[in-house]
Amino acid sequence: MNIKKIGLTALAGALVSVSANAAELTASGGASINFTGNEAVNTGNGWTMNDQVTFTASAEMDNGYTVSTSMRIDASDNAAGGVSFDARSMTIDMGDTGTLTFAGSDGSGVAHPMDDTSPTAKEESWDVVPGVTAHRVGPEGPNMFTYSNSSLMDGVTVSAGYLPSGGAADIESSTDFAISYTGVEGLTIGAATSENNSAAASIDGTALNVTYAMDAFTIGYSTSEADSETASSDTELTAYGISYAASDDLSVSLNMSEVSHENSALVDQEAIGVSFSYTMGSMTFSGTHNTIDNVGGTAATDRSGYELGLAFAF
Repeated sequence: MNIKKIGLTALAGALVSVSANAAELTASGGASINFTGNEAVNTGNGWTMNDQVTFTASAEMDNGYTVSTSMRIDASDNAAGGVSFDARSMTIDMGDTGTLTFAGSDGSGVAHPMDDTSPTAKEESWDVVPGVTAHRVGPEGPNMFTYSNSSLMDGVTVSAGYLPSGGAADIESSTDFAISYTGVEGLTIGAATSENNSAAASIDGTALNVTYAMDAFTIGYSTSEADSETASSDTELTAYGISYAASDDLSVSLNMSEVSHENSALVDQEAIGVSFSYTMGSMTFSGTHNTIDNVGGTAATDRSGYELGLAFAF
């Protein structure tokens, strides 16, 4: 019997135990069953299932900062039907100095969440139906840095994102910046600007949004522009929405949007949708029905679609 080997193994196990006890580990996630139907696709199985689990570990450093890491296992993003770590990140919370995050995969800039913030109970008005104009503001990709600070001024949060250059085509780095204000009760104002070089063509983006919540009602307005270096490829999205919380469990919403195109051969894409969401403890039943005219900017190409979902979260 190798006593030395047994001793080293026991020591290693003890060290691992000490390290694990020094950090807090949590798990969260959910699963959902969805059915989607639309006028454009009448074949195939409309049923889908999405599920994911996120593990998060955090610990306090000697200087008072908090470091955390998050790993998400998602089966819905794996075309082969298996599971994979589709999102990984590490965050350092430096208190009043701000929060710095590095996303090893599934990184998203600070401008992208601002392209349409109109309140909805489920999906945006331009979603569900295939073939719609792709309107994106801000860079996305693996190995991305983001920074956020809400301590500089009461009610003000400033954020920045940086996606380093790289790739076979020697793509330039991408950046975005955002600011939001929540200093008045119920009111949120946000603005963002971005330079996205991660796509096939460089795209400069801007976004502005306002939402206001009063009692059970929330109204919102968003506008964003994507200016591409490719000729006649600029797009502008304008979105409106109003949601109503009928109770603690039931919410309904009405949403409208319009996408205009720089290309004179394309017409404005117009959409209107209604959504609902009903929560039953850890279960949520929700649905969306959208009608979109001039899908993808093609005149008289009008379609409607719907999505129903049953989700469980833990």
